[in-house]
Amino acid sequence: MANPDHTDFDIVIVGGGMVGASMACALLPAIRRYQLKVALVEAFPLPDKDAVLEYQPSYDDRSTALSYGSRCIYESMGVWEQLEPHTTPIKQIHVSDQGRFGSTRLNANEHGIQALGYVIENAWLGRSLLNYLFQMDAISYFCPASVKQITPVGSSVRLVITKKDTPDSSKTDNQSGAKRDTVTAGLVIIADGGRSDLNAQLNIVTEQRDYQQTAIIANVSSEKAHQNVAYERFTADGPVALLPLSDPGRRKQNRSSLVFTVTNDQLDEFLPMSDQQFIEKLQARFGFRLGAFKKIGQRSHFPLTLQRAREQVQPGVVVIGNSAHTLHPIAGQGFNLALRGVCELALCLEEAVNQGKALGSIEVLEKYLHRREQDQDKTIGFTDQTVRLFSNDDPLLGKIRKTGLVALELLPAAKRLFGRHAMGLGNRLPPAH
Repeated sequence: MANPDHTDFDIVIVGGGMVGASMACALLPAIRRYQLKVALVEAFPLPDKDAVLEYQPSYDDRSTALSYGSRCIYESMGVWEQLEPHTTPIKQIHVSDQGRFGSTRLNANEHGIQALGYVIENAWLGRSLLNYLFQMDAISYFCPASVKQITPVGSSVRLVITKKDTPDSSKTDNQSGAKRDTVTAGLVIIADGGRSDLNAQLNIVTEQRDYQQTAIIANVSSEKAHQNVAYERFTADGPVALLPLSDPGRRKQNRSSLVFTVTNDQLDEFLPMSDQQFIEKLQARFGFRLGAFKKIGQRSHFPLTLQRAREQVQPGVVVIGNSAHTLHPIAGQGFNLALRGVCELALCLEEAVNQGKALGSIEVLEKYLHRREQDQDKTIGFTDQTVRLFSNDDPLLGKIRKTGLVALELLPAAKRLFGRHAMGLGNRLPPAH
């Protein structure tokens, strides 16, 4: 065991979404080599681990853009083979600014790779990761459950976990009727999202910038096929992004995942719109590169803020994913940044085991954070500056935007550097499975 002190678990991961499940997958080599005891706490019911994994695409499923670097991470984890058949490759990225001359295009062929990135439906990504964990049969699950209380106790962390419909639990919460377990862990990895109650319990302060914008998310079908091109179009009210999606069984691939940004002042205008009214607004902003938009699926929306936890590590605790940082979706960097953090944390924890150090020691966790700070600073800074540069109608900034896009198109070295950043390259890979 990595932690010489007695604990129920060496590691408890709180949150079984895409980041938490990826963290568990990244830890599997260390779990096998060193017999680590790891548990996953997830608020939603897990799928039946004995059920056959079948791909059932939905027109309205939300999607995530994985960078090429994220593909490399998942390949190292051993799960890419399950994911790839249900991804849509991004072979080209087209960036433009509404009403101004100048655009830039990134092409996979220029970098000698098959794709700059891949689009995958969130439901399939999460289900595939959990299915892989079930196959390995290496961790324990508390599900559906949530952590009601987290308390550092000496060199360990005590968790009070409330569970529903689990008759074998030891105690009952008299107010809710839920079952309770109290466990301890050498390290708790918090990956329960941007509104983490546990951060508040641990007095972790989150810095926040409100962009006064809202993202409207939907899938759309266009007259023309997307040809595996991802579009990022900047407007004075905010960016419009279209990511290519596959339609299994259909010859013409014309479905895309839309992120449509509006200012908060416009929200009351956009939310009540009919599908046709919304399509007309989208057409006016995006133009006719994909012809006329024919259909739009279920729309959802969420406010856009930049959040970053000031204190991402404490003795026995580390926060990752949206619990640590939430980015504007303008460049599709949020999940990819989180996955690189997952990768680095797995490497640091394996190093700690080899060196006989406690997984939750502040020395180990600060080493992890030191290795992540530069990537976080660069990615968060790039995203934030892009939002402020492109989400306004200032004439001077408009000239700067035009110059920047033209320069990227004309200067090969700058374009390659921009492309490597977009692809998430240059980071370490997790332990091979």
